[in-house]
Amino acid sequence: MCPIASQLLGKINVGGSRCNPAAAALLLSLCLGFSPSMATCPPDCLCASDIISCSGRNLSVLPFDLPSYATRLDLSHNALTVLPVDWIPQPFDRLSTLVLNRNSIEQIEVNTFMVTPHLLHLDLSCNRLTVLNSSIFTGLKELKELLLFGNQIIQINPGAYSDLHSLKKFYLSGNRLTDFPLGLYEEPGGPRNLTFLDLSSNRLSKVPVQSLLSLTRQSGIYLQENPLDCDCAFLALLEYWMWKQYRPLVDFRGEYPCKDNAGPGTNCSQQAVSDMPLETQMYQVQLGKWLWLPCVGLAMPDQDELHVFWVTPRKVLNSSADDPSDHLIVLPNGTLEIRGALSEDSGTYGCVAARGRHYLPHEALEVSVVVGNLSAPSGSGLSHRSGAEHFNTAFTTLASCVVSIILVLLYLYLTPCRCRESRGGASGGCGGRAFILCADPTEVESGQRRSNGKRVAFLEPQAEDSNIDGPKAPVIHFGHVTTEGILKNGSRTVEQTLIDTAPVV
Repeated sequence: MCPIASQLLGKINVGGSRCNPAAAALLLSLCLGFSPSMATCPPDCLCASDIISCSGRNLSVLPFDLPSYATRLDLSHNALTVLPVDWIPQPFDRLSTLVLNRNSIEQIEVNTFMVTPHLLHLDLSCNRLTVLNSSIFTGLKELKELLLFGNQIIQINPGAYSDLHSLKKFYLSGNRLTDFPLGLYEEPGGPRNLTFLDLSSNRLSKVPVQSLLSLTRQSGIYLQENPLDCDCAFLALLEYWMWKQYRPLVDFRGEYPCKDNAGPGTNCSQQAVSDMPLETQMYQVQLGKWLWLPCVGLAMPDQDELHVFWVTPRKVLNSSADDPSDHLIVLPNGTLEIRGALSEDSGTYGCVAARGRHYLPHEALEVSVVVGNLSAPSGSGLSHRSGAEHFNTAFTTLASCVVSIILVLLYLYLTPCRCRESRGGASGGCGGRAFILCADPTEVESGQRRSNGKRVAFLEPQAEDSNIDGPKAPVIHFGHVTTEGILKNGSRTVEQTLIDTAPVV
């Protein structure tokens, strides 16, 4: 034991009694080289390994000696009103979860979260925040989830989302927002891939429909329980979402007041053609040519305030606000005009309009566009495929032939002949229908040579127990043919002439 700890323990021992366990733990931590702020748990908190909980202690100020080894810090259900920049004396490099809900926090100073650079989960719900100032979340570059529901937020200043690059889920329900926080998606430094945004139970009356059609391709935006206006643009959005089976709408379909009807004073349902199912349509246009796409399921009404949106492969267009210089234009009757088609214009196009009916998922509110010669690319692809198929067929045939030849050669030269010699010294016939040369070279008389004119005769097999000396009638008439030792038995020699002695049956 170190000398300082021994002296302190000697001073706190009274009457030979044991020292205080807490004091002993403090002295032991000093002896091991840990500071009190790192090794001790605050009196109003509970510590379990790397989790520190100071919840429900009615704290108006934060404990100054919070251990920095924590990965989760719970300060919920207290009386905190301000979160100052120096709320902890040293950085919490390991802290990943900070819970501050159910306090009375009204103000968060700038750079407050610079001491928690690796924070992933921040819970500030059920406080009294009214304004999100610029740079309020500076330093939270790794934050994944931010909970701000149950506050009184009425304004979000530009730059409030700076450093929230990695934010995936953002809970803003139960506040007093009247404007959709579009800067969350457009401001530089904000979230790059936000997949969840909860804006339910606010005071939104209008939403940017054109922007939502683009944003909801990759994220879920919840808008239920807002006093949304029942205009044709919003109804068109709801119809399109229902056809797409958009989960935020499908799960809370009973909490959208404009879901089933347009409400008083609207006249959007007269644009529908009929209740006939809509089929998938495909259009083809050459490069540089013009193409007109009528809105699926709509007539050509003559209305000045027709709200039609076209979801194109690159962006979303609106019939009431278009750039005349663009080569994609939505005409007043809802038709999409493609001026000078480009190759990148190929893809799926969806017409979003208030048709006044419910569409089933198998019906088609989208059309397909192919830019270029449809027959040429397909023919070219067919020729490529045919060439590849022909090459594969030829290669397979050639390989099969080579393998067959190799197998035949192996059979000819490596398979032993089943010729057996008879008791009289003459060789017997091959037992089976074959074309193997079975003659014994020793049977060829001395001085005789092979004939230059080679012939191969296929002869019937001879039974093993047949008389080899008996007369034999050839099955095939050969005429006067010179054989080269291909005989049925060993009694005949080279240069022997075969004479047909019996008619062929």
